[in-house]
Amino acid sequence: MSKNPVVPYILIFALGIGLIFFMSLYGIDQKKEIADADGEATEEGAKDDESASAEFDAEAVAQQKCIGCHGGDLEGAVGPSLHGEDKDAKELHEIIKNGKGGMPGGLIPDENIDAMVDYILTLK
Repeated sequence: MSKNPVVPYILIFALGIGLIFFMSLYGIDQKKEIADADGEATEEGAKDDESASAEFDAEAVAQQKCIGCHGGDLEGAVGPSLHGEDKDAKELHEIIKNGKGGMPGGLIPDENIDAMVDYILTLK
């Protein structure tokens, strides 16, 4: 007498589908608790975002957004070197805000441009 090797796979499949079905019913009963937990996380996330924008780290942003064109040490690559920049703060502010040449504007939020300009002016 030969046994069909597909039967165990069918049983495992059926048990898996049943388990998923019953677990989803359990989740429906806890829908309100899950929604409340997500709401708290969202409020905390919003608080974290507010504090993050209050503490702008120009060096970290430069390492994220500027090194692609200005090089890893910001001494120039595709874009010019940012070390020893001969432009004044007003010129740098305009360049960061509006862009220049191949550099797009708007890489830095307007409220943080002055902090980025101060950082660039400290590079030597």
